[in-house]
Amino acid sequence: MKRSPETDSSVRIIDVVIEMLMSDGYDDLQLKEVARRAQVSLATVYKKFATRDDLMVAAVTRWMAINSYAELELPVPGESLRDGLMRVIRHVFEPWERNPRMLEAYHRARRGIGGRELDAQGVSAVLPVAAVLFEGYDPAYVEDIGLIITNMIYALTGRFVDKDLDVTEILPTLERAIDRLTSNSVAPTASVRAADGTATSPFPVYPSLAGPYGPDR
Repeated sequence: MKRSPETDSSVRIIDVVIEMLMSDGYDDLQLKEVARRAQVSLATVYKKFATRDDLMVAAVTRWMAINSYAELELPVPGESLRDGLMRVIRHVFEPWERNPRMLEAYHRARRGIGGRELDAQGVSAVLPVAAVLFEGYDPAYVEDIGLIITNMIYALTGRFVDKDLDVTEILPTLERAIDRLTSNSVAPTASVRAADGTATSPFPVYPSLAGPYGPDR
């Protein structure tokens, strides 16, 4: 399907922002330069993205969809909770290790106006995998894991942005936490996955899976 000029210019603007985030960083990105490189007017940039925060969220969302959430596969038969969570965390974080400025952009954009869109994107990407991995487990246990891991991710990325932690230290720390949290976990024998790898019962979406700060905390 052929894209309209309006859509083409929006994508072009976002792609320029991603390029500048990776080369210059979050703070140094200037909208006038974005407009110049995208070959549009500054008015066009503001017409499509009302604020700088909106543009940052759109750019990070696109980058995440292409790099961190693409080709995230469902668990294979027999994959343990530990191995599945490790696989998901690595799939999401390894692109950030290769592009640390995009991790900073993600953290900064998530804290800004509209940042909850990034939470929603992450839940949508990970939920199909999580639904299978957590099939049959105690709901309280599932919520605890979500609460602990999401808070750790937020804290560790914050330390990285504050230059208090190297980007390569984040993933090993999360892996150690997952190993501890799942070392004694055993799914009930009644938990059976469907032949196609999907969950056999609905998976509840807890607020802790989306982020460390929710209406109930």
